[in-house]
Amino acid sequence: MRLIVSLIAGGLFGAGLFLSGMTDTTKVQGWLDVFGNWDPTLAFVMGGAILPMAVAWQLTRGRRPLVGGEFPAPPRHEIGHRLIVGSVLFGMGWGLAGLCPGPSIASLSYGGIAGLIFLGAMGAGMLAAPTVGQSLDRIAAPA
Repeated sequence: MRLIVSLIAGGLFGAGLFLSGMTDTTKVQGWLDVFGNWDPTLAFVMGGAILPMAVAWQLTRGRRPLVGGEFPAPPRHEIGHRLIVGSVLFGMGWGLAGLCPGPSIASLSYGGIAGLIFLGAMGAGMLAAPTVGQSLDRIAAPA
């Protein structure tokens, strides 16, 4: 049952990314080009994701998922070196490629070889992240 619910949720998420334009790399890069030919339409997509999620965090307090497991804990509010470096790297990749993890997977069916290369590079980055994070921890640790 959990697998079926996950498949449906993932399919809906991917369809939403496609319909909203988040899998269109030129649209995403237009959103990020604030000082050039800026396309503000993805602000509505972002707002349409943030507002329901804020409500969902409130509704899940003290409850359990219908298909078992646990809801994830709310994100921490601390800003540290890992968050800053990760955000910068994520933003650089998003700006250069016009894709982030969700849309890159959603675009696999039509992204061609460029989509596969991006997915491979993203996977390599995810595998390297723990090692890079430990190195950052050593550099940022007080002497």
